[in-house]
Parts: sequence; C-alpha cells; structure tokens
Amino acid sequence: MTLFCKQCNSRRLPEYIEVEKQTLWLCKKCENFANGEDTIIREQTDDERNKAKSKLEEFEKTTNFPKGKLVRRKGVN
Repeated sequence: MTLFCKQCNSRRLPEYIEVEKQTLWLCKKCENFANGEDTIIREQTDDERNKAKSKLEEFEKTTNFPKGKLVRRKGVN
C-alpha cells in the first residue's frame, strides 16, 4: 500500500469503515477511498464528509489546549 494517491500524489490517511469492517485509505484531495492493494474503491459520500466535520468540531469544543506558546521549565531535572 502506498501512502500517496496515484492521481494527485497527495497523502492518504487510513479510515476504518464499520459497515464494511475494513480499513480504507482516504485521499483528502481527491476524496477517493483505496484498499490495501492500491485500487480505488469509491468516492467519499456527503454523509461521510458531514460526519467527519461534526466529529472534528466536537473534538475542538471538548479539548482544552493552551493558546499560547508553551514555555519549558529550566533548571528542573
């Protein structure tokens, strides 16, 4: 399995599909799913895009990361 898309050479990310019970590789630029043999299976549906966006928004709301730059403490072993 290559990590880069055949069509646009952008990075693919793994996504587990519960209905199909397998991991497919999603190209974020082309929005195509490919299997482990580097064969394009299908395109990402609007419903899947909306679910991913809602999960991202929920994650951003629930996490509390500091806004500023972290400062490293000095003199502590």
